[in-house]
Amino acid sequence: MTTVSNSRVVFLDKATIPTSTKLKELTFPHTLELHEKTNQAEVAERIRDADIVITNKVKLGGEAIAQAKNLKLIAIAATGSDNVDLPACNERGITVCNIRNYARNTVPEHTFALIFALRRSIAPYRSAVQAGRWQESGQFCFFDYPISDLAGSTLGIIGDGVLGKATAEIGKALGMTILFSAFKGRSDMGALYAEFEQVLAESDVITLHCPLVDGTRNLIGDAEFAQMKRRPLLINTARGGLVDESALVRAMKSGQISGAGFDVVTQEPLSDDNPLTEILSHPGFILTPHIAWASKEAIHSLADQLMDNVNAYVQGMPINVVNNPA
Repeated sequence: MTTVSNSRVVFLDKATIPTSTKLKELTFPHTLELHEKTNQAEVAERIRDADIVITNKVKLGGEAIAQAKNLKLIAIAATGSDNVDLPACNERGITVCNIRNYARNTVPEHTFALIFALRRSIAPYRSAVQAGRWQESGQFCFFDYPISDLAGSTLGIIGDGVLGKATAEIGKALGMTILFSAFKGRSDMGALYAEFEQVLAESDVITLHCPLVDGTRNLIGDAEFAQMKRRPLLINTARGGLVDESALVRAMKSGQISGAGFDVVTQEPLSDDNPLTEILSHPGFILTPHIAWASKEAIHSLADQLMDNVNAYVQGMPINVVNNPA
C-alpha cells in the first residue's frame, strides 16, 4: 500500500459529477470528504491535511500544494492537467493522474453536432419558424440563411490525439477531405501532416482538439483568422484559451469566418465581460456550456476510471500518471 491507513481523501468539486452517477467504492481504509464546490480562497485549507485530492477544474497552485504536507496523490477527474502545478508536484514527489480516452465518442459527436447545426443554419431557422417567418413567407420553404453540405468539403483538424482521430473518422464517413495540422511553425512532421498555415487557408471547417499549453495559448488570433481564405467554421470543444476571444469576435463581425461553435471559454462559467457575450445572438455562433464531454456513457466511464486511478495508486501500481514525481 502506498498511503497510510485511513487516508484522508478530499474531492474539491463533486458537483462536476452528476448526482445520478454513483462513484465506485475506494478499496482501502479512508475518510472521504466531499465538497460540491470549492473557490480558490478555500483550496489551501481544504487540502491542508489531505493524503489524496480529487479535482476536476479547481486549480491547485504551488502555494496551496506546499502547505499540504501529507499530500501524495492528485487525481484529476478530467484529461487536461493545466489546472495543477505539475512542477510543484514533481518537486514534492506528488503523483498526478488523469482520465483518458473516456470521451472518444462524446466529444467528436458534439463537435459534429455543432458543425451540422452551423453548416445548415439549424438554430436561426428554428428561431425564424418560432417568430412566424414560415407563415409570412407564403410558400413551402424560405431561404433566409445559408445551407451547405459537408460532403466534398475540407476538415482541418488541429490535434491528432484520440479525439482528433475519432473526429477524422466521422469526417471521412461524411465524404470530407481531412487535413491534420502540423504543429504551428513546424514543417518537418512528415507527409501525414499539412503545415499549419495550409490548414488555415484550405479548410472549410477547422476543429481544435489539442491541449492548452504555453505553445498553444492563443493559437488562433487575428493573424490566423486573416489566413482563413475559405471563410471556414471554427469549432472548439477542447480548451478555452486556444483562441483569442476578442479576435474571434472581430472575425465573426467582419465575416472572416462564416461561423463558430464553441463549448469552452477562457473563464468558466462565462463571465459578463467576456468578449463572446457580444455575439451570443449572432446566427452563426453557438456556445454550449462545456458539455461536449458529458454524455451519460462518458460520465460513467470517467467516474469509474477516476476511482480506479486512486485505488491503483494506493495498491502501489499507479496508472495514468501525467507527471514525473521525484
